[in-house]
Amino acid sequence: MVHRRELNGTELLFGNQGDLWGNAMTWWDHDTGSVWSQPRGEAILGPRTGERLELFPSALTTWEAWRDKHPATLALNVPGWATGFHLEEMAVVIDRGTEAAGYLVVPLREAGVVNDVVAGLEIAVAIDPHDPARWAVFSRRLDDTVVELEMIPEGLRDVAGGTVFDPFLGTGLSGPLSDQSLDRLPAFTSFPADYVNFFPDGRRWPEG
Repeated sequence: MVHRRELNGTELLFGNQGDLWGNAMTWWDHDTGSVWSQPRGEAILGPRTGERLELFPSALTTWEAWRDKHPATLALNVPGWATGFHLEEMAVVIDRGTEAAGYLVVPLREAGVVNDVVAGLEIAVAIDPHDPARWAVFSRRLDDTVVELEMIPEGLRDVAGGTVFDPFLGTGLSGPLSDQSLDRLPAFTSFPADYVNFFPDGRRWPEG
């Protein structure tokens, strides 16, 4: 997940605090020494307790899947090791502040796309049918229209109007609204048990 470091006009400098809270990383800011929760982007201890950082859209995916859609991307090439995070074991989480929802990846892959409403905002959670490592969360609002989306081999299709959108980028590919794009929303992946820890009142899809 990616957060904006600017808060109330101040650019914060963070370090790894070294402890886990809710089985997730914590940071500390050099300015006040406040401790922050990584998944929530929220200060949980210190002078800034309760303040939150803005979350940017991002994705946990493979380098191959990312480079296919973003061939000009530059990346830091350093020695590393295989990640222990496997997407099929996780949930895609959208946190709108007043409401959160988590979507289990395996049934999401089977469904292709889930149309939902979180904190009053019509959203779609989608996994690219051509690459199960690519996922995205979009707003379903286009100007004054709210679209209902379905997944077809060509991409995300507006059921009523027939416009097809790229399931990872949200850009229009064909149809009457092909000059428009779906707005990508901030979301992140989490292990389901950790999601419950951080968002005990959050919804889970599918239910049960």
